[in-house]
Amino acid sequence: MNLILLGAPGAGKGTQADAIRDAFSIPAISTGNLLREGIKKGTSAGLKAKDYMDAGQLVPDDIVIDVLKERILQDDCKNGFILDGFPRSIPQAQALEKMGVKIDKVISIEVEDGEIVRRISGRRVCSACGTSYHITDNKPKKENICDKCGGKLIIRDDDTEETIKNRLEVYHNRTEPLKSFYKEEGKLIIVIGQKDVKDTTRLTLKALEG
Repeated sequence: MNLILLGAPGAGKGTQADAIRDAFSIPAISTGNLLREGIKKGTSAGLKAKDYMDAGQLVPDDIVIDVLKERILQDDCKNGFILDGFPRSIPQAQALEKMGVKIDKVISIEVEDGEIVRRISGRRVCSACGTSYHITDNKPKKENICDKCGGKLIIRDDDTEETIKNRLEVYHNRTEPLKSFYKEEGKLIIVIGQKDVKDTTRLTLKALEG
């Protein structure tokens, strides 16, 4: 089963992707994580993507598609996968079709913009192991210190309030039209994001099983 997760940045797609991965034993592929890994390793694609990501802009299609092609050819994707962060525009969705990738269902996680700004601006990430925390919703035991490895917690460059608002604007203008695109194909499923992540996960899994 090949799935796409849609939703504005901060809607909790990553958490839902992990839940689906565990429930259906298929890999969750975050293009954002793939690109950030490329930035960290200093790959050509990563260096090209960095300026766009830091400004809250969409990374050009050719860069993202090249990274994704390489990933879905790996053995663990043979029985299906979950795409989180791709496609982000109708041309990218069309590129998927041209690649011969069949998508079975598209889940859109719906969360209001104000709640998204609160969630992302309060996020802190371990500089060493990448574990995520939140200043109110998921505090570390020691302020600014990772519970798992003792690394320093930082604010990612793309988690500032100004950048978040830019990302939301881009989402509404470029990515949200994908809902109509996939609705016309009969593949779209809407899930309303709940305050408790576990409730959102329950709704998401129920939608896939239905």
